[in-house]
Amino acid sequence: MIEQQFVEYVVKELVDNPDQVSITRTEDSRGVLLELTVAPEDLGRVIGRHGATAQSLRTLLRALGVKNGSRYNLKIVDTDKNEAADDNAMTDNDEIVDTVENRDGDSVENTLSRAEKLREDLAELDDLDI
Repeated sequence: MIEQQFVEYVVKELVDNPDQVSITRTEDSRGVLLELTVAPEDLGRVIGRHGATAQSLRTLLRALGVKNGSRYNLKIVDTDKNEAADDNAMTDNDEIVDTVENRDGDSVENTLSRAEKLREDLAELDDLDI
């Protein structure tokens, strides 16, 4: 739980509304997931320019994980979702047309559902060694 206290301390020093900082800790086979929730107006401060602050927090967590023999992941939860964005959001059944190359090098359109496309993208990310 030292990682939770560490992230909470650092983030509370960065934001304007430290009383609205909350961290949920979940442990699974992949390690420890820390879900950080802040006030919507503080989200930019936590993420930083081009994600620099968030990446720095993740780097520090990785170093803490090496010291403690654990793997820590940080997820910053976006609570500033408005209803208009939800109305225009795609559903899992919406189709995405993805252009891929076959073995001959020809371009072929592949129609996937949004859920299938997300699964493919996540599978590619799982292959990365971070």
